[in-house]
Amino acid sequence: MALQAAGRRRKRKLKAEINVVPYIDVMLVLLIIFMVTAPLLNLGTDISLPQSRAKSLQTPQDPVVVSIYADGGYALMLERGRNRAIDAKDLVAELRAVHDRNAEVNVLVNGARDASYQTVMRGIDLIKDAGIGKVSLVSLPEEQS
Repeated sequence: MALQAAGRRRKRKLKAEINVVPYIDVMLVLLIIFMVTAPLLNLGTDISLPQSRAKSLQTPQDPVVVSIYADGGYALMLERGRNRAIDAKDLVAELRAVHDRNAEVNVLVNGARDASYQTVMRGIDLIKDAGIGKVSLVSLPEEQS
């Protein structure tokens, strides 16, 4: 009888489960690596922008044009051909009055070629301060060589 008892072995039930603990460990390590390296990534790169021959699809009949000069001066043209010099405070007041008459007005910005980026952005900020949301930059077409 002892032999029969020794010959009987209990069959173990196989588990049909996946052990996810190693996967969780790997995921946490990757999470920590990405959290540490993400702030160290370079967010900006130096690029050379291409020149374009693209044409404007629509041009307003009587555009409002703000000219920004290299010395920080401004000029406003409400009607074609009448470009007048204006200071920053009066520019905001005039544009606010134009915006009150027409909320969908589009302002074109003529930035001087030798004006700094900061000078042009300061002018665009003045236009935004007047409540105008649509601002477009004016450029000359590329010269054919």
